[in-house]
Amino acid sequence: MITSEPVGEWFWEPSPVSDPAETGMVKALGLLSEVRAALVSFGLVTDGGTASVVLSDRHAMASPLFSVHDVPVETVAGQAAAVQLLPDRLLTLSLKLPGEWTEAGVTRRAEKLFTVRIDVWGEGAVLLVLSAYADAWLTQDLRERPQPEVAAENAPRLAAALKRISELTGSEIDPGDATKHARPTPDGFADLLAEEAEYDDSWGTFEIPARWKRLMKLVPGESGGEDYESSTEHPVRYARVLRGEQVLGYLWASVGDAAAGYEPRNAAGDPAFEAGVPWLLRLRSLRMRGFGALEALGDLVGAGVEDPNGSVVEPTLHEMTSLDALEELSGRL
Repeated sequence: MITSEPVGEWFWEPSPVSDPAETGMVKALGLLSEVRAALVSFGLVTDGGTASVVLSDRHAMASPLFSVHDVPVETVAGQAAAVQLLPDRLLTLSLKLPGEWTEAGVTRRAEKLFTVRIDVWGEGAVLLVLSAYADAWLTQDLRERPQPEVAAENAPRLAAALKRISELTGSEIDPGDATKHARPTPDGFADLLAEEAEYDDSWGTFEIPARWKRLMKLVPGESGGEDYESSTEHPVRYARVLRGEQVLGYLWASVGDAAAGYEPRNAAGDPAFEAGVPWLLRLRSLRMRGFGALEALGDLVGAGVEDPNGSVVEPTLHEMTSLDALEELSGRL
């Protein structure tokens, strides 16, 4: 399953930069490139991805001195050229990287499978962070179902990549704290079949609420109590939200009560969340006009409307036994 928050993280502290103003940027960009290349070499990361550059005064972190976000990876060096690293400043370079894993020999892809972040302080200290956003490395999935075969297909490549990054940085790996989903180790993740997960059904308990909060923060204005209910115990009907041939998410409505909404497809990455905003606003408008949940879904499915960002609702309705089943679909494929 693919998550919107990290399943686990790993940290490295390379040797400090002796002259940050002159060589800090060069070292950060070089290390960023080497780590990405290592992930590619082990078949974890594919071409593409986006980069961000942020320069902050450490005494006013909320107001960056310079920031660009989600630019093509290939342009990060040019964007960073505008930055001057001085004492009391913090430079952060980060990548969101698409990647692949296999399940029973079938290749799966997510548009944000890993992120890489490098922090360089104006005084010279350097920190590298790798975050993973899937459970393909775990011996059980995020709903506590055993998947030792999936882990066997993928975990060795992750372990090899972590070892290679330690060699590149010349520093020991520091596994991050246990997350709500798993426990990172120096060579990947703890065997949850042997040690058990800290939480039951971390997907439903933590990922779904966190994902809903993130989505609602993007929706402008206040609902004034006019949104449809966001959960239901009844079966749901849904239509896929597409941009070209890519599935971004699922617009749904309950067959038994006044519930309707949008589930982002995690594998599509950040665009899945952004694509949900215009459709949620249209649902809100229909609710205020007195449309029932299924009636509103039918109106959007049959309208042939395209949002300004180019997403459309497919003209075919499907049905799921529950919203929980649809939420799981949005995290698996």
